[in-house]
Amino acid sequence: MYQAQAEAFDNEGIQCSTINLDQLSPSSRITPAVSNDVIYRGWMLNEQEYQNLWASVINSGGKLVTDTDSYLALHYLPNWYELISDLTPETIILPKDCNLELELKNIGWESYFIKDYVKSLKTSIGSIITEPAQAVTVIHEMQKYRGKIEGGFCIRKIENFLPDTEVRYFVLDSKAFAPEANKPIPEIVIECASRITSRFFSIDLIKTKEGKERIVEVGDGQVSDIVGWEPGRFAQIFIDD
Repeated sequence: MYQAQAEAFDNEGIQCSTINLDQLSPSSRITPAVSNDVIYRGWMLNEQEYQNLWASVINSGGKLVTDTDSYLALHYLPNWYELISDLTPETIILPKDCNLELELKNIGWESYFIKDYVKSLKTSIGSIITEPAQAVTVIHEMQKYRGKIEGGFCIRKIENFLPDTEVRYFVLDSKAFAPEANKPIPEIVIECASRITSRFFSIDLIKTKEGKERIVEVGDGQVSDIVGWEPGRFAQIFIDD
């Protein structure tokens, strides 16, 4: 999955190393050894896994540009929601041991987008429901297909998003980059980038039927896919920065 990115980085003169995530520990071997600032590209990691990655990079002679606190600040929705609550759909955070069906009845929306702190359900009945009673199925399917509910529940209000208008931007050291080099950066992306202190993260922007621009989600840039981007363009932002 990351082969094309590795080749693009190599073409830009950026060193790439590999680490075996299946055997990740604080002393995992990185080949070749790293130095200076390091950016991870790979699967999403939980807190302990990321701490192991951090230690492995340190032991190899480098330092991740994103420390564990910064990673979790973007990886878990409740950690970034309050920073941009006016730019993104209304969200209610609930503990995972709550009576979700009852909570949805109390909220009283016409429909609900349900995810845990990290991911939504993309299989079975999906993440959008219209009846609180469907919450039982959502919980069961999240546990079945994802193995666990990470953190708790995030109940997001449905807005009238236009299909096929979502665009991913990356922010590196406070500078936002678009999928195309000469594409202007929307003001809402610049505003979002100014409120978040992480050195490397992604911003997903979408348009509504009413003509508004809204932030769908932000995430740690290291574990964000380059959907809509060419590998060469993605590698270029580390040179342009």
